Amino acid sequence: MAELITIDDRDDPRLDDFRDLSTADRRPDRPGGRGFVIAEGTVVVERLFKSPYPVRSLLGVERRFRELGGDLDLVDVPGYVTSAETMADVVGFHLNRGILAVADRPVPPSTVEEVIDGARVLAVLEGVGDHENLGSLFRNAAALGVDGVLLGAGCSDPLYRRSVRVSMGHVLRVPFATFGSWPGDLELLRERGFRIAALTPRADSVSLRQLRDQTPEKVALMLGAEGPGLTEEAIAAADVAVRIPMPEGVDSLNVATAGAIAFYETRPPLS
Repeated sequence: MAELITIDDRDDPRLDDFRDLSTADRRPDRPGGRGFVIAEGTVVVERLFKSPYPVRSLLGVERRFRELGGDLDLVDVPGYVTSAETMADVVGFHLNRGILAVADRPVPPSTVEEVIDGARVLAVLEGVGDHENLGSLFRNAAALGVDGVLLGAGCSDPLYRRSVRVSMGHVLRVPFATFGSWPGDLELLRERGFRIAALTPRADSVSLRQLRDQTPEKVALMLGAEGPGLTEEAIAAADVAVRIPMPEGVDSLNVATAGAIAFYETRPPLS
């Protein structure tokens, strides 16, 4: 179980994993980054405990450690208990959620083949560079029975701190992987029996409900960046272009909202 240790000194070197998080949680391929997975708040920390990511340590106020209760038995790591003021000094900003956990990440977490294996519905993303949109997509994918997420060109890091927070930790449990070649690697999905559907508002696309009524056994739903949407190359690489019907004068939705509608319409029945 976690060993709780009280610390009042903001300069204690044992807190270095949590220091200046506005820069310390950058992706490993950026200068100065350490590549940690950082969970904020009791709900997300609990999900980190149950994920494959090895926890290093925790930092929080006493009340939040009490809220974790028996979940602290799941990890054999130090838990540093401090005041809200000292925690803010260490982190670099005031943290309303009152607790953080830091974990190492495998590189890469999964392969494309591992995510595809056994999947029925997949989300395929292109150019989703906004961390909050990405986190929301993962949260929706978890809620609506999507089996995994595949990342094409231009996507941000799902394990960036803000994405983990916005996803409510679901990015830690939904399998994901990054394509090595885009959009060429979409052929891997087709070879495994997936029908690739590109979501786009253009006029020659078919209704999402028409796709649903055709009930493909396996479907990969492609979504692009909010604003520009999918590139022409990605749409051309799909099997079908699909739209969400909307009234005249409205031609787009937030990408996470569009994803939620598409996931709901194409998922298998949930018990």
